[in-house]
Amino acid sequence: PLPAAPAAVARLCSGAGAEAEAPGGDAAMLRHLVRKLRACGPVTVAEYMREALTNPAQGYYTRRGGVGESGDFITSPEISQVFGELIGIWYISEWMAMGKPNNFQLVELGPGRGTLTEDILRVFNQLTSVLSKCDVSVHLVEVSPKLSEIQARMLTGGKVQPNPEDKSAYMEGISKTGMPIFWYRDIQDVPPGYSFYLAHEFFDALPIHKFQRTEKGWREVLVDIDPEVPDQLRFVLSPSSTPATENFIQPEETRDHVEVCPEAGVIVHRLACRIEKDGGAALVADYGHDGTKTDTFRGFRNHKLHDVLSAPGTADLTADVDFSYLRKMTQERTTTLGPIKQREFLKNMGIDLRLQVLLRNSRDTATREQLLHSYDMLMNPEKMGDCFNFFALLPHHRLVHPDKKDKPESKSPLPPVAGFNELLLK
Repeated sequence: PLPAAPAAVARLCSGAGAEAEAPGGDAAMLRHLVRKLRACGPVTVAEYMREALTNPAQGYYTRRGGVGESGDFITSPEISQVFGELIGIWYISEWMAMGKPNNFQLVELGPGRGTLTEDILRVFNQLTSVLSKCDVSVHLVEVSPKLSEIQARMLTGGKVQPNPEDKSAYMEGISKTGMPIFWYRDIQDVPPGYSFYLAHEFFDALPIHKFQRTEKGWREVLVDIDPEVPDQLRFVLSPSSTPATENFIQPEETRDHVEVCPEAGVIVHRLACRIEKDGGAALVADYGHDGTKTDTFRGFRNHKLHDVLSAPGTADLTADVDFSYLRKMTQERTTTLGPIKQREFLKNMGIDLRLQVLLRNSRDTATREQLLHSYDMLMNPEKMGDCFNFFALLPHHRLVHPDKKDKPESKSPLPPVAGFNELLLK
């Protein structure tokens, strides 16, 4: 049971607040938050996450952004190039199934170090003969200055130029394979057009609201100063319902603890609207569940679990994605597929065949052992195989012919969606 926040100070801060302190070690973000809490009272978990992760001066992604073995967490593309190759093949498969449009935009949300994009572009380059009559451009949505620099080095060799403020893209360049690349701070800045969207470990870092069912009804979980230890934070319950409690809890909810990410809902709705209007598809890969889990909010530092309220700004904060909520927020503007387990998706995409080819072509034992280790990390149910899920947004006509109802026999069968259907070898 969480203590209730004192009614007199349970004012909720939003966005603004005390200015962030100048850099001064790992305690700077904590000092900033303590000042803010003293001035405004408890804040929502969403506001706490937003400050800890993206505060311009001391936010985790702004300052650290620790992806990779030397960072705080490691992602599937960092483990094996096969992961990105198979996703690249998924996009080409969907491009072909949708009639090979003359151009498409590859849009990645939160590209990390750029490893996944690099692997996808390598596949596009290897299949130049297939894509020869298609103009492909790359559009990266990235808020971290540090990560965008790393992405630029990896994808272009550092050959990028900043754009004036009146342009939607803040940076642009040419990839090593000759494709134009643009960087944006918001999905809304990406120009409209036929697009394939990618969100790998993106939605899990967006701010969540947490709610607890009590005898007096739903209450929001807030973050406050611990009165017994003034330089520490603690969770408290709102003394009454909050605007978020009124708007985000569904009447049919059966769980006693619920996490809702409204920002994820807004972004997925935008993606669905864009796909409905301009065509394309979206592929989401993330930790998640289908509306079943309760308390999943956690932190990672140096590849270990970290107390979410300890040393804010120094650890990655994350919560499992509720795919049932994402599905609902498409408002049926698109068809949705999944979520299915990562190991199922990769198996359907032919990871076993790809592994056999790589093993056959590798001469030294160390390389073979690394390939097998990477495969185990991606596919083992107790590692990443069951933790991660794949989820897709597709135009309705991709799975149902527009005139199928009137003329059931008028069209040939639609090709299956790669990854979400079992791979059939001919």
